[in-house]
This record gives sequence, C-alpha cells and structure tokens, in this order.
Amino acid sequence: MQIALSFSEVRRKNVVPASPGYVMKPKKTILCVDDNEQYLSIRKVLLETRGYHVVACSSGADALEAFRNGGADLVLTDLVMTGLDGSQLIEQIKTISPHTPAILISGRVKIYERDTLADVFLPKGMYEPMDLLERIRVLLIRKRGPKRLIDNSRAVAHATVA
Repeated sequence: MQIALSFSEVRRKNVVPASPGYVMKPKKTILCVDDNEQYLSIRKVLLETRGYHVVACSSGADALEAFRNGGADLVLTDLVMTGLDGSQLIEQIKTISPHTPAILISGRVKIYERDTLADVFLPKGMYEPMDLLERIRVLLIRKRGPKRLIDNSRAVAHATVA
C-alpha cells in the first residue's frame, strides 16, 4: 500500500516559484519502506518535517514498483518484511541505480551479519532521530558530490566589463 503521492506527482510539485524569476531548489525524495505502519508513519512525519518528500510503502514489492516509476534520492527500509525483504529490495534498487544510497533498519542485529549492499545499517530502537537525519544528510551529500568551485577570475572579469 502506497501512502504518499506518486514520484511523478512529487517531482512536478517540488520546484515552486517563490517570486517572479526565482525557483526554489527541489527537495530530496526518500523512499521509506516498513511493513509496520506505525514505524512507517513516524519516519514519514520525521522526514517531512525536515523538508524531505517521502514516498512511503508498506512492502518491498510496492517500494520496488514505486522506485521503477520514478526513482528516489535515498532508500530507507526495514530489513525483515514478508515477501521482498529490505536487503533484497536494496539489491534490486542498486542494480537499477547503483549510486542511490540505502539505509537498512532492523531490530534483529544478527540478521545483518549476512552480506548486504546497504550503505548504512541502524539497529531499530538503538539510534536517536537526529542520528538518522544526520546519516541521511551525509549520504545525500556523498551522492551529490562536492560543490563546484566558482571561477572567481571569470566572475570578476565579467563584472568589470559590464
């Protein structure tokens, strides 16, 4: 069951003109997956209040379909789910988009000992919400890459000519 807008609807709405000639930066989209509706709802609210667009799915299969329909800037998923589990979901998403960062969350730390393509593993209930937000921020920066330096000599030359 998908709780939020589709990716295409989100992408269309995330660049909003604030005033004539100015366009705001698009917000990052996070695909949030958990078969526990309560955890899913809590994470969705936490992320949306920090300015992220969240596409929430309650199964791995729904999440994979949503990702195929529009992608995401980051995937945040529970590990243990019926059907397609979090580790399998991340594996399939990484085959589609290898640079999409993924965070795996689980209450069963021992299960994590198997190989996974997740960039970060967080044990459920063992991290603060601010830790999750910071890890998301860092992973999105890594995905984006370093900011480009502005060549000041060209900017200064252009300013003196005008």
